[in-house]
Amino acid sequence: MEDTKSKIYLSWENIEELVDFICDKFKERKFSSDSIMGLPRGGLIPAVMLSHKLNLPLVFEPTRKTLIVDDICDSGKTFLEIIKLHPYNMVVSLHFKPQTSKFIPDLYGCTLTSDDWLVYPWENRDAKAIQDYLK
Repeated sequence: MEDTKSKIYLSWENIEELVDFICDKFKERKFSSDSIMGLPRGGLIPAVMLSHKLNLPLVFEPTRKTLIVDDICDSGKTFLEIIKLHPYNMVVSLHFKPQTSKFIPDLYGCTLTSDDWLVYPWENRDAKAIQDYLK
C-alpha cells in the first residue's frame, strides 16, 4: 500500500493540552473510575499521563471501573473489541474521527474531521501512514 495521506506531526505540548482537557472533562462529569489502563501501543503514554494527573493507579487488567485509554479512535474497531470484553468501563481517546469510526468514546480530547495521518511524538516520524492492521 502506498503512503497517500498527509501527516500531522503532534508535539508533546499538543498531547499535554489534550490530556489536560480530558482531565478537566473527567472531573466535570464526575466519572467514577478507580484505575487507568492504556491500550498498547498508542494508549500507553497518554494513560500514564492521565494516571499522574488524575491520581489513579495504572493497571494492566481492568476492573469494572477502569478508564481505558487509546491515542485515537479512528475506525473504532479497537474500542469495540475491548468493550465486548469489559463492558462496564469508560473509554477515552486523545483524538476521535467521527467520519470513520463505528464507536464514540466516552471522552475524547479533539475531533479530527480530515483524513490526515497523526504522528504522535512517541512514534517514528518517517512511519508509513497506514494502520497497523492493514500491514
